[in-house]
Amino acid sequence: MTEPLRTELDPEVAEVVADIESAGVPEWSAMSVESARRVEDEVFSGGDPPEVGFVRELAIPGQDASAGEIPIRVYRHEEIANSDRAPVLVYYHGGGWVLGTLDSIDGVCRRLARRGECVVVSVDYRLAPEHPFPAAVEDADAALRWVADRAESFGGDPERLAVGGTSAGGNLAAVTALRSRETGGPRLSRQFLFYPITDYAFDTDSYAENGDGPLLTEADMRWFWDRYLRSEVDGANPYAAPLRAPDLSGLPPATVVTCGFDPLRDEGVAYAERLAEAGVEVRHDHHPDQPHGFLSTSESVSAADEALDDIGAELRSL
Repeated sequence: MTEPLRTELDPEVAEVVADIESAGVPEWSAMSVESARRVEDEVFSGGDPPEVGFVRELAIPGQDASAGEIPIRVYRHEEIANSDRAPVLVYYHGGGWVLGTLDSIDGVCRRLARRGECVVVSVDYRLAPEHPFPAAVEDADAALRWVADRAESFGGDPERLAVGGTSAGGNLAAVTALRSRETGGPRLSRQFLFYPITDYAFDTDSYAENGDGPLLTEADMRWFWDRYLRSEVDGANPYAAPLRAPDLSGLPPATVVTCGFDPLRDEGVAYAERLAEAGVEVRHDHHPDQPHGFLSTSESVSAADEALDDIGAELRSL
């Protein structure tokens, strides 16, 4: 990349970070899983989300009977409420595979549905440590296949199908794209990877620069990985760390969003570069003045609002 990987923190997002810090929200790694989930619900759920024309909650079958049902939430923008065919985005929330709910990502999903004039299907995959790797991967894949088979029933076009997600959800989107290529799964028009986790490693420059945050620390990421993986051996599996996949050719076009003030920055940049080297069409949107998770701040941060506009335009053009 020719632009700096990190500049000064955006003043607008700095105010958001200061508000969170002044509220005394601890680092995830300093809490028990139960406490972290409770805090995550309090801090990132609720608010005044934008209206969309259609919202429906469903439970769909998991990969097998032992996996149980997978809760999903379907959003459809009001302007396409009577349309037979609209782009479909299967979306996976963040939270280090340990935290996150349909509610915690509700605002982002509503904004994507509106700006993308599309159907968004948010997936409430099983969480670790109760359900370690590869449970989340299995649920992500099962949800994609279910949506591909039934997209038309809620106004979606199965020929314009994408996956996307933030952080751990970006990891699952990338992994699901890999798995679909390797198993003959649904054909994807695009993968949207927003500050994704792509590698089980902590030795990058971005970890050194941003290991103390804001919003996500190295200690947090070690805490998440420790609860997600059954053992360190899983960390070498491309379905856990897609940057370790030997071949990225033949994958769907990708939009990769990375942030300067993010421990995950360099592994996201590396994944975008490896996709491009493998002949995959990539739009790499780097924000050198933003922290991890900034897309959730679009009500207060103009850069996040503009980034969602760009993503919406790509969704409309699928």
